[in-house]
Amino acid sequence: MIGDWLYGVFGPYGYIGILVFIFLLFYIDSLIFPTLPEVFFILSFMYDPTPYWGMILLLVGAVAEFAGVTSLYLVVERIRVPERIRSVADKYSKFLILNDERMILVNRVAPVMPFTGAFISLIESWEIKRAWFYLILGYVLKYGAILLFANFFFAFFSGPQAEVLSIVMIIIVMAVSLFMAYRKKKREGLSQ
Repeated sequence: MIGDWLYGVFGPYGYIGILVFIFLLFYIDSLIFPTLPEVFFILSFMYDPTPYWGMILLLVGAVAEFAGVTSLYLVVERIRVPERIRSVADKYSKFLILNDERMILVNRVAPVMPFTGAFISLIESWEIKRAWFYLILGYVLKYGAILLFANFFFAFFSGPQAEVLSIVMIIIVMAVSLFMAYRKKKREGLSQ
């Protein structure tokens, strides 16, 4: 819903409006709550389905996600978080497939770690620079792959067919992510 509103506000301003929209969408998604960035990322790519525009979107989204995660990290670092919450976050991290910053990569496929910036701050064994590396690496791998497939669709199919195939691809990506998250939670006993 927030994505629809942002698109309505910034979409009419052309390329600059779309870039501001993507920045705010990814920033909000990484800072506060999920905004379905995959869907709006591909819709923004459809505005001008060229590799050049895709690379600009990829860059703006990476900067926004980095800024959102870092903002949340800094907020949690500045406030006094009760030791009980730190302990819960640490115990939760022990249930995850990986107990270090590489979990940020897994989180791209199976989102079981909400509020990444807070986790980076709360788990004492995690280092911010390594977390940033995995954050950007995971972002580029996921959204780069989405762009490659979408670019392929637009290169070999007509406009309407390419748009449908791109949207179907995003739905599949989101469904696989939800399934993997559910399966991971169930296997590790996190859904109880």
